Amino acid sequence: MNRAVALRIAACGIMGLGAALLIAALLLSTYTTGKIAKIPLNMDATIVSDGTGNAFDPESLNTQRFVINDDVPIVLQQQISVESPSNADVVTLQVGSTVKRSDQQQDKGLLLAMVDTVTLDRNTALAVSSESNPGGAVQKPRAIEDENPPTSIALPHEGLTYRFPFDTEKKTYPFFDPIAQKAYDANYSGEEDVNGLTTYKFTQNVGYDNDGKLVEPVKYASLYDDDADAQVTARAALWGLEGDPEEPITMTRYYAAQRTIWVDPVSGTIVKQTDRANHYYARDELKPEVTFVDYTVTTNEESVESQVAAAQDERDRVSLWSRILPITFTALGLIALVGGALLGSFSLRAESMLIDPGLDDTGQRFFGGRGDEGEPVPGAEAKTEKLPAQRPTDLPPDRPV
Repeated sequence: MNRAVALRIAACGIMGLGAALLIAALLLSTYTTGKIAKIPLNMDATIVSDGTGNAFDPESLNTQRFVINDDVPIVLQQQISVESPSNADVVTLQVGSTVKRSDQQQDKGLLLAMVDTVTLDRNTALAVSSESNPGGAVQKPRAIEDENPPTSIALPHEGLTYRFPFDTEKKTYPFFDPIAQKAYDANYSGEEDVNGLTTYKFTQNVGYDNDGKLVEPVKYASLYDDDADAQVTARAALWGLEGDPEEPITMTRYYAAQRTIWVDPVSGTIVKQTDRANHYYARDELKPEVTFVDYTVTTNEESVESQVAAAQDERDRVSLWSRILPITFTALGLIALVGGALLGSFSLRAESMLIDPGLDDTGQRFFGGRGDEGEPVPGAEAKTEKLPAQRPTDLPPDRPV
């Protein structure tokens, strides 16, 4: 194999590589990005929010009157993990939530506890359901001494839950509240910086209006078979009501909430959240009489940093496959195509020289020459001056000239 043929093969290989890189760039920017921009299957996070509120004192159950303590420290904790079914299309999140008074030890300060499960579409973040999977469930409460495995109650979810979609838009989304067991509008309300990350802020009202006034509170959906915590009958004295102290008074538990959610618009990760939740007992839903817990908490700084880091990781993963690699492959592909074309042109010239040197107007040199009939050097054409011969002067006098 001569050098010209080898150069031609190399040129074809380089151009083929360039074409393959351009096709890969196109596929990465279209098909592959849709496969990458999904809720990850390895979510495992603990999110802690803290603040203050007015809360019922559990120890007052054994006294003559229910006691409500003001401005006590409140901690809301959420443990998020991935459960089955989870695959290429859906992910199932199990979220254990607790609300505690941190000024009381162990379980004495526990006010609320819930284990919520929801199956989400990994692309849209919307809750999905099927015949075998209702799309969500909530675990029934168990006593501390209960050793039986936990059982769940089917709770179909609607809209978004715990996540927003990739490429979150500036619009209103339905966002599910597991306590109210219903989706309420989460309205876009602007952009804000959270630890260097530009986020979209959403606000949601459950039972409140925009001014924080009760308008349509929700009856609390008890998880007990006998609705023990949703409707309570006690003596008027325990409720702190005037009149006959022994008169049995039945009150219903209501729930209302306001929340602000800060979302990374690229990954849909909730990086920060403020919750104001009000659980109270009343005979008239719009006239609270006895507070169970009314608190406002915000995600603490450690959890915010963790969520921002998780959002950045997802941003980097999507950016790598949707922008960095396509741009890199496109640039390398174009360079390979141009380089292959130049090398191919060079190989044709080389082959023409090997077949017939006269076909190359540059002569027998790849890089040109002066040709077979080079131009005459100026010095070669210069006229030379003939010098006259001198007569010899040393001839004998008698020799004829």
